[in-house]
Amino acid sequence: MMLQRWVFLLMMLLLVAAVTGATANPDVRDGCPERCGDVIVPYPFGIGEQRCAMNKHFFLDCNSTDEVLWFGKNMPARNISLLNGTLTVGIDTSYDCYDKSGRQLGLFNQSISLGSGPFTFSDSQNVFTAVGCDTIAMVTNEEVTFGAACLSLCTENVNMSKNNSCSGSGCCQTSIPKGLKSLDITIGSNSNHTNVSEFNPCSFAFLEDKDSLDLSDWLLSRTPKPSDTSNVVIEWVAQTEKCEKAQANKSSYACGINTNCNYSDNGQGYRCECKKGFQGNPYLEQGCQDIDECKDPQKYPCHGKCHNTIGDYKCKCSLGMHGDGKVGCQGFAITTIIAGKCPLHFSSIPVVAIACFDCFQSSIFSTQRTNKFLLLDFALHTSFISPSRHMKLA
Repeated sequence: MMLQRWVFLLMMLLLVAAVTGATANPDVRDGCPERCGDVIVPYPFGIGEQRCAMNKHFFLDCNSTDEVLWFGKNMPARNISLLNGTLTVGIDTSYDCYDKSGRQLGLFNQSISLGSGPFTFSDSQNVFTAVGCDTIAMVTNEEVTFGAACLSLCTENVNMSKNNSCSGSGCCQTSIPKGLKSLDITIGSNSNHTNVSEFNPCSFAFLEDKDSLDLSDWLLSRTPKPSDTSNVVIEWVAQTEKCEKAQANKSSYACGINTNCNYSDNGQGYRCECKKGFQGNPYLEQGCQDIDECKDPQKYPCHGKCHNTIGDYKCKCSLGMHGDGKVGCQGFAITTIIAGKCPLHFSSIPVVAIACFDCFQSSIFSTQRTNKFLLLDFALHTSFISPSRHMKLA
């Protein structure tokens, strides 16, 4: 009866450990939701409770009904990257449509503000694009300190494909400046599409992630749909200040242990990353943990005996070999050492047998200080050989 109780308790402990291990996630705070729908929400972002996010700027809304993660009004979040410091969201596209007589059927001009928080539109990953044959599109910011325009004209249908250069015939593109926090996109037409309405009734304008933009989705015959959104990359920083100032205030410093502080390329603030030899979430206090390089020989090669150290690893060449074990070892690797005795006519000499990777015979040598080696071949014949022809143990 006592044995059965112990077995039952052991099984319950294993079950609890398995459940705990399955639900634990090193990228979120304890007890916080890991994802919303298909989107993983790592700290400093958070959902559910305010404590799950670093501050109000990183607290996102997860709609429990349709499991959509909302970054802002009408902006669903589609991906969050800790490594790149980016957030990809969907934004409705601007459009301008006409019938054959030139009467306007629909118009939508997009206006978005990211507020005063740690977010900016990525100038390196996004491109402003306009599509149409009678299209004038302009993008500015709220303060009107920046402005860019796109003019796209054509008199016949243009093949919209990934290979289209978007140089002004059927579509055009232009860049946005660094540090942009708001967008005002306006779109218009010279002739209300009257000369091109047969194959191009509408114009479109939008900001889009260069990597996800596929012009074959934007045929000139296209008309607006409720699902028309573009993927826009937003860059974020932990705090809008430089590393030196942030590190001086330990209570508000966003980086955990074993991390480096890096000032972002967009000039808006700093981000955190795990030091070399560590991995995890650098924004959690204990987020960056030591990598056991010995468990991943494909990524961290070792041609000898691997030993993990904090933040690195050592690789020592096998006995009898030399060199840098992380790069390669040279020599003869000794794999087996067997103590034994010589044949009867050498019974007074204790010996050691050494088997090597590269050997076809076993080298037998005296443990006494002699200047001869004894070689025992596979036929069990014996002969003396000069020490210079065989490897010695140090």
